[in-house]
Amino acid sequence: MMHMTFYWSRQVTLLFTSWRTDSWPSYALTLLACVLASAFYQYLEYVRYRVRRGRKPTEGTAEEPFLLRSKGAGMVGKIAGGVLFGLSSALGYLLMLAVMSFNGGVFLAVILGLTVGYLVFRGEDDDQTAGLNSNYACA
Repeated sequence: MMHMTFYWSRQVTLLFTSWRTDSWPSYALTLLACVLASAFYQYLEYVRYRVRRGRKPTEGTAEEPFLLRSKGAGMVGKIAGGVLFGLSSALGYLLMLAVMSFNGGVFLAVILGLTVGYLVFRGEDDDQTAGLNSNYACA
């Protein structure tokens, strides 16, 4: 039966009919998987941001010649950014579907993983630079 409101039970079917929990150990492992997947999502966002931003130019001295970037390096970065975006989007949708199981423990595990991942991999400096610190809800 599909729930349409939050429920608190160790019995949950998550994403696939074969992923069912019926005992406390299997439920705990499922919640751990949700925490790890959510933290990994934040890691992917961090890596994608770093690839998109590129390396900051370092201040050189007068003796060091300027190095020109090859055209291929920009294309590789663009492809890497696209692949990371696809992986991040897929994982984000899977996390959304997991939360839509309406199991309270799964919901809290996903939120915990996102929070821990944000604290470990990202920070306010990323938000300021990326323009994510805005007053608009859709930005």
